Amino acid sequence: MSLVGLLAGCALVRDREAVALVRQEAVQEAAQSGAVQSGAVRPPAAARTVEQFDTTSAAQKQAAVKAAEEKAAKGEGRALGRTVATLGDAAQPGLWIKTPLVRAPASGRVLNRATGKAVVLELLPLSGPKTAGSHMSLAALRAIEAGLTDLTEVEVFLN
Repeated sequence: MSLVGLLAGCALVRDREAVALVRQEAVQEAAQSGAVQSGAVRPPAAARTVEQFDTTSAAQKQAAVKAAEEKAAKGEGRALGRTVATLGDAAQPGLWIKTPLVRAPASGRVLNRATGKAVVLELLPLSGPKTAGSHMSLAALRAIEAGLTDLTEVEVFLN
């Protein structure tokens, strides 16, 4: 009986390792395309201000905005649709959007229709209907010049 439990445990560990490997490969692919900063730093536990929570450097944001401008100018990417984005977990670093418009992590970009600003970021799946809203990182909202307490309509593109 204990042998059966041990074998089941091994299968569970293998499944978790496989999921972790797929996730790691998706993040590496997104990082190579400029969507995610490698080495994103979590904010300190004592963080209280926007600047303390936003650990993405100005240079990283500028590079992601420039990459988005270049992709748009070349007509790259496939439009996935529009969504209303709100601030996601401010303690989760990097440039990302959790949206029901994707089923798996991918590299993409969002365009703030109100400001015309766009940023390359990681697209992360969020369960729910495609008409549901999305959650964006603090750094991404700041990069597209969106209000942190606003409901911001963004257009989402798959790179």
